[in-house]
Amino acid sequence: MKIQKIIHGGFLSGHRTYILSGVGILSAIAAYLVGDSDLFTAMQSIFTLGGIYFLRKSGETKRKNYAKSTRKISESRRNNKR
Repeated sequence: MKIQKIIHGGFLSGHRTYILSGVGILSAIAAYLVGDSDLFTAMQSIFTLGGIYFLRKSGETKRKNYAKSTRKISESRRNNKR
């Protein structure tokens, strides 16, 4: 049982995109502060990773809303048959 939990991601399951975006943003900021990249490159990385984060977040919200609406339709169909 424990190995299955590890294989499927454990308590971080489903949060990989958020973690990678956060680490990427921190590394872009650190690279700018150290002097490895210029401001344009750092901002380009930050906006790209931020876009990935919010794109994933909006997709989850849409799926939750869609799941709620489909559940209501199926429940109303069951009630009409009775």
